[in-house]
Amino acid sequence: MRAGTRWLVMAILAVSAFGLSKVVPAKMGSMKAFVTNSLADTVTVIDLNTQKVSSTIKVGKRVHGVCAPANGEKLFFTIELEKAFKVVDTATNQVTQTIALPGLPNQCASTPDGHYVAVPIRSGDSVVIIDIPMGKIVKELPVKMPHNAYNTGRNDVLYVSSMGDHQINRIDLKTMEYTDKIPTDGIPRPYAVTKNEKTLYVALSDYHGFEIVDIASKKQIARVDLPAAPPADCELEPHTETHGLALSPNEKELWVTSLADGGVYVYDIATKNFSKEILTGACPNWIGFSPDGKYVTVSNCGSNDAAIIDAKSRQVLAKVPTGEGPKRLLAMVVPAS
Repeated sequence: MRAGTRWLVMAILAVSAFGLSKVVPAKMGSMKAFVTNSLADTVTVIDLNTQKVSSTIKVGKRVHGVCAPANGEKLFFTIELEKAFKVVDTATNQVTQTIALPGLPNQCASTPDGHYVAVPIRSGDSVVIIDIPMGKIVKELPVKMPHNAYNTGRNDVLYVSSMGDHQINRIDLKTMEYTDKIPTDGIPRPYAVTKNEKTLYVALSDYHGFEIVDIASKKQIARVDLPAAPPADCELEPHTETHGLALSPNEKELWVTSLADGGVYVYDIATKNFSKEILTGACPNWIGFSPDGKYVTVSNCGSNDAAIIDAKSRQVLAKVPTGEGPKRLLAMVVPAS
């Protein structure tokens, strides 16, 4: 075969191979929810497409908080009894790193790129910032009775709530200092900040509803009452009528739990109207959206299960058994191996 002919054959084969690679479907990731079992040492993993438990991860006694980077390759957990922060590889479900904490941790928050994680230290009146690539704490800031950390989708900002000072603190990760402190009309519980950082939605202790705050002016826009219900009687969440609160990915809806009557309400931000209650289970604790907004997951700490809800139809698709005392949860796409 002459050189020119040989070259042409090789080129045709290369083009054919490239064309085939273009049409072969790539392995897609799977949508999963991770539920921390606060009275146990495990995390229940739920496949959101099948609404069934796919695995259980053993991480440490009294696992509390969970957060993760956007790529879904790792999971971060806070362990109360061990006063530790643990990293889990989602490809193997194995703990790959443990970082000692200076006290009892609560709910963490990660930047989307997974570089920094904020961990409130309840027994130390502080929040620590962990540099994940370095594998260590690089900053500790004072917070009076810290509770939950939060991220709005930015790699340079994290938030932490202060139950003692009745405020939400904004952390600039470039300077590792506070750049804003947003007052709340009571003890802040779960909260959500819009992506443009203009509006705060926050649940308060002993209040069946939530507050809306304009961040720039630091003024309350409204207090929004949930429909009347008897006082909550949930052992794991005393003095908390509303403990789950989450903005939909498009920020058009706010989903809010009622521990008192075992359900979730959807607040339409444009019309300021509530949906009818979606019954989920006993003492609904935390809410998490799948990144595409298709599913809503709710942990029920009074019935040891998690409700999987179709966000569009607002129908409960399944109630999936978990471990004991499910609290925080996170829904995300886990990349295929």
